[in-house]
Amino acid sequence: MRRDIVSSAIGMVVLTVLLGIVYPLAITGISQLTFPGNANGQRVYVNGRLVGSKIVGQQFSLQVVKDGKPQVDEEGNPLTAPDPRYFQPRPSATIPPYNAAASTFSNLGPNNVATKEAIESNIKAYLALEKPYDSGLSAAKVPVDAANSSASGLDPEISVANADIQAHRVAAVRRLSLSQVMSLIFKYTDGRGLGFSGEPGVNVLELNLALDRLTGGH
Repeated sequence: MRRDIVSSAIGMVVLTVLLGIVYPLAITGISQLTFPGNANGQRVYVNGRLVGSKIVGQQFSLQVVKDGKPQVDEEGNPLTAPDPRYFQPRPSATIPPYNAAASTFSNLGPNNVATKEAIESNIKAYLALEKPYDSGLSAAKVPVDAANSSASGLDPEISVANADIQAHRVAAVRRLSLSQVMSLIFKYTDGRGLGFSGEPGVNVLELNLALDRLTGGH
């Protein structure tokens, strides 16, 4: 009995050290040496300042100001609106939206009333932002990724169809030709995974940073 207890204790300690300390440190060290960019979250810096990650979606917004006063919601959080100068990511189901520390999806079924209301709200917001620059846009033409959130709530990419619609607004606000914006969309469009998996996607952060470089942030 005593031998079994001692053997079990030794085994637990050895496995804890090997799998809880040595193995994680070894994998961390190897990843830092072989692909440090991926291991550190593909963080993006501009002039030494961290501006985001290539693999984590984020907001591109402005704080709402009324009568010279920044507006806040019922919980005291800043009230924001999409910045029309930038391409916007797909909707996020995290709380608050685009919360990188709480990746999640809505966990609501397709027949849930809340799902229907969320999709309708997303479509309404999308049309309000884009239709002034694309008069032919209708609810039926809104891309799926502009109406529904992703599984992570932090998708860094939007569909090419979504980007093409937003291009009209971005070109008008930044006073660029539509062809200039479309060429940037093409440049920052990633192909299918392994050449066959999924659909092509446009990296929103990289695209917006390219726009800022082209127009000096205006």
